[in-house]
Amino acid sequence: MIFSSAQLTLQLAIVLPLVATLAIAVAKERPNIRETISLSVSAFLLVIIYTLYQDSAAGNTSQVIWLDMLPGLSISFATEPLGLLFALMASFLWLVTNVYSIGYMRRNQEKHQTRFYQFFSISIAAVMGISFADNLFTLYIFYELLTLSTYPLVTHKGNSKAKQGGRVYLAILLSTSIVFFLLAIVGTWLVGGTLDFTSGGIFTSPSSPPWTTAAIAFLLPLFIFGIGKAAIFPFHRWLPAAMVAPTPVSALLHAVAVVKGGVFTILKVCIYIFGLESLQALATTQALLYLAGFSVFVAALVAMRQDNLKKRLAYSTVSQLGYITIGALLANSAGVIGATMQMVIHAFGKITLFFCAGAILIMTKKTNISDMRGIGHQMPITMGAFFIASLSIIGLPPTAGMWSKWFLLQGTIAAEQWLLMVTLGLSSLLSILYLLPISLRAFFAKPIHQQHSSATLEAPLPVLIAICICAAGCLILFLFPQPLYQLSLSILPAAD
Repeated sequence: MIFSSAQLTLQLAIVLPLVATLAIAVAKERPNIRETISLSVSAFLLVIIYTLYQDSAAGNTSQVIWLDMLPGLSISFATEPLGLLFALMASFLWLVTNVYSIGYMRRNQEKHQTRFYQFFSISIAAVMGISFADNLFTLYIFYELLTLSTYPLVTHKGNSKAKQGGRVYLAILLSTSIVFFLLAIVGTWLVGGTLDFTSGGIFTSPSSPPWTTAAIAFLLPLFIFGIGKAAIFPFHRWLPAAMVAPTPVSALLHAVAVVKGGVFTILKVCIYIFGLESLQALATTQALLYLAGFSVFVAALVAMRQDNLKKRLAYSTVSQLGYITIGALLANSAGVIGATMQMVIHAFGKITLFFCAGAILIMTKKTNISDMRGIGHQMPITMGAFFIASLSIIGLPPTAGMWSKWFLLQGTIAAEQWLLMVTLGLSSLLSILYLLPISLRAFFAKPIHQQHSSATLEAPLPVLIAICICAAGCLILFLFPQPLYQLSLSILPAAD
């Protein structure tokens, strides 16, 4: 079989991180070479994805079939706007997280660092497979690979707490994907006759018999509950449980791979399987919108009660992911654009917050917010970045979070979902209460230990570089949102 250069590039995006896994294993006795391999491969992957993006912008799309199993059932990949956006975000943040990991893992003297970098690479390969999956079957394979490859990262420390967190992580994500997601995929094949992602969706026939309409309405909640990585209530507990992992893993879970793989899958299913018009007509859509709104509000309330910084950020993620699910289920232009932009903008904000939490941990050994009073005098760069990222998560200018929240608000107004509009507004107010006091107390409250308050405790340079890049991203995407908006707009069907 002869592949074009674009097809080879597409396959290289998936295979390259797997090759890096082998190279990292060979260099396990030489940390400098091992980390150089990881950095080089992540940089090269970003170049590959950008090349695919440029080809797509020029009107060229690529498709590759790896295996035809049955008529209409294949392992295949293709480039399309939503997948390219997800891949661009993930590859860029993987590179930044690799920079961060070098400083964090060395400073914290973590064990099994070679294994860490290996599974890190396997995880990003799974993300690339999810990004470019041309059908539900292919996406499901890599979705499950992502769960399995991140499990060793969650349990990295190897103690009883890590193992317990890993069991919860694995149990919830595997059970939801097997019981609900897989069943939804089988049902889609039986009802729709195909699993291919199609512009406008595959459930578009206005003359469908009543039993078909009922079946489609039943499939929607199966997908929403089955995509457990999106952390919709009540299948959200795996996310706080996984906070026992090292901070680079938490960043991977929240911003680069796992939860973003979940909401990305929800967007793909809503846009390319159900289609926006069909989604608006389904009886189950309204109930799921309210469930997502409930997740947004309740998770924000729970976040306010957490003194452990990583747990507060974890429940904040549960709340913020609900915004993306709501945007997808609103099934209108503003909602989809807002959800897509939120996927990227939240990634930059939340990864910055976790990077800062990790910097605080390795330099001060503090994990509880109540112990961080006055810490801004010792770590001004870290806590300044924390403040910027907090503004973005809340949705306040001059940070990018304002744009995604604005479009989501427009989506609720266009759909006349007044209760959801109020819910999103209240949750933003709650996010002010659980995020801003952390930065304000860090800079304006008196330090707990006065004698060491003037000592500089900024993290190692690789950690600070990663923090500053991501915090800058929150500001840059506010000033220059047009490329992100245009890519989000191109996801919509032409007729919409």
